[in-house]
Amino acid sequence: MSSSGCWGNISAFLAASLFGASVVATRVVIQEVPPLNLAVLRFGQGGLILFLGLFLGAGDLLKVKRADLPFLVLLGAVFFALFPVTFHLGIRRTEASRGALMMATMPLWSAWLARAARQERLILRQVAGILITIAGVGMVLAERGLTWRGAGSALAGDGLLLLTALCGAVYGVLAKRMLPRYSALTVTTYAMIFGTLLLFPAALVEGLPRSFARIDGQIAVLILFLGIIGGALGFFLWTFALTRLSSTQVAVYGNLNPMVAAILGVVLLGEKLTGAFMVGFAFILFGVLLVNWPGRFRPGRQLPAE
Repeated sequence: MSSSGCWGNISAFLAASLFGASVVATRVVIQEVPPLNLAVLRFGQGGLILFLGLFLGAGDLLKVKRADLPFLVLLGAVFFALFPVTFHLGIRRTEASRGALMMATMPLWSAWLARAARQERLILRQVAGILITIAGVGMVLAERGLTWRGAGSALAGDGLLLLTALCGAVYGVLAKRMLPRYSALTVTTYAMIFGTLLLFPAALVEGLPRSFARIDGQIAVLILFLGIIGGALGFFLWTFALTRLSSTQVAVYGNLNPMVAAILGVVLLGEKLTGAFMVGFAFILFGVLLVNWPGRFRPGRQLPAE
């Protein structure tokens, strides 16, 4: 594997691990802070940190062409506004296990969209890897008791979470158009800031000032973690991975999120790991390896850098 591909895989793995940890933190914070408020606090904080860091240390990276601003706004709307809204609304209407299974479809959406955009063409080994990761997620969820009750609300929640997975895939494919022109830091910073600005009015209606005033010390620490580690750092690593790997190769790492969250539940909450979980986890790792193993990857037409 080339040095570039190696760093891309490391970045995607670290990002997925941070997102898994963020799930654990979100479970606690969401009990005290409404979802849109939390999204604004998380992404607003992350975007501000990235912006100040670039302003103080690498101001040239903040320079973008005016013609590209609408596209960066679109990235922010898809990944930092629509994504958290559909996720939180969906997860409230369906079971967490079903939600994780819906989110596991992100690599499939990514593969389809990237092929339609002529960015990549997967070989049979990579298709098999995607399906194996989904099988691994399904295996763990089935062992933990995946049920299909409550058709009305649950189906609506499933649909919203499928839309969430689609948003994640769309971001990966669209971001590939900007990354030849700008650094991953630039794209992440502007997308995160624009997404926060789009969510801000709705967060005010949801009661952002009151929520902010009620935050105690423990919740404040968790929000700082979500903004700095799970936000600014995590999403930068995810976008950086897109500069080294295809959008589908990055998206498949998303199936590690529920596994990391479960492992942290063992470490922090005293939960138990079962044999089925370990087998499912092995399936996911094997699937990720198949998708990202260096070899006869056939990229599609690439857009020229400007």
